[in-house]
Amino acid sequence: MPAEAASVFVAKPGLLTTVQDRGRWGSQSFGVSVSGAMDPYSHRLANVLTGNDAGAATLEVTIAGPELEFSDARIVAVTGALFDVTIDDRPIAPRSAVEVSAGSILRFGRRLRGSRAYVAISGGIETPAAFGSRATHLPSGIGGVDGRALRSGDRLPLGASARSPRPASRIPMADSNPVFTLPDGHATLRVLPGPQLDRFLPAAWDVLQSSSYRLANDSNRMGYRLAGPSLETPGRLDVISDATPLGVLQVPPSGQPILLMADRQTTGGYPKIAAVISADISVAAQLGPGDTVSFVACSTQEALAALIAQERSLMAAAARS
Repeated sequence: MPAEAASVFVAKPGLLTTVQDRGRWGSQSFGVSVSGAMDPYSHRLANVLTGNDAGAATLEVTIAGPELEFSDARIVAVTGALFDVTIDDRPIAPRSAVEVSAGSILRFGRRLRGSRAYVAISGGIETPAAFGSRATHLPSGIGGVDGRALRSGDRLPLGASARSPRPASRIPMADSNPVFTLPDGHATLRVLPGPQLDRFLPAAWDVLQSSSYRLANDSNRMGYRLAGPSLETPGRLDVISDATPLGVLQVPPSGQPILLMADRQTTGGYPKIAAVISADISVAAQLGPGDTVSFVACSTQEALAALIAQERSLMAAAARS
């Protein structure tokens, strides 16, 4: 089959499966959200294992996974949350790359740990780009497949594979001890002080670090609404709207923090008490509604060291692939 006709057919879509890449950077000044993979480490690892460019689009699987049929021979990798995953009814190991043939079917079964998995396919998913990215931004309906989650009957175009399919036994597996641990109902996230920490009562910083917060059921890709002890301020909470980076904890008048994630708005007027370090964003992405989270302060040096460890892990995986 010609490369331009290569595709993957969506037999079953799963609960919330979207096309994602590294995000829509550079357009925030126009009010365009970054979006992209919630778990950037697992997204990049999947691309490494299949020989794709780091910016290639993958599928982000949430809670319950899809059933996919391939039109031609490809290399496929599944990373992130642990699921029972099979190709033609044969189980595949997590964080490994496997060969599929024309007509092969990939199925997701039981979820074991974590909330989001990433499916990379050699050549990448080549849905139309919007503002330089294929990432699906659900609130605005752009990117991916018409800006929405996948549906049964969708057919996703694939790019030309940079790597020829080869027997799965010859494709190295990623490190079985990743640089972050998938949460099992709870996660502890490292934070740095936020830009408006001085707007809060002095005790609020200690309350944040000594408490556990539960993800509300209406948490989503825009942000996690957290239920727990109130983070109080001595007066008005509103501030002049400024940028809302990935992973900041903003606090509305209720005192209940909101952890901003991939589909976050570009600016916000609530004070930000803390920011989750970059290396722990992928851990946060693996939480789901009902899970709990706690926060612990760390130094800038610790944050940089954790990020460097992640980058070295990806480099090592690339060297073995």
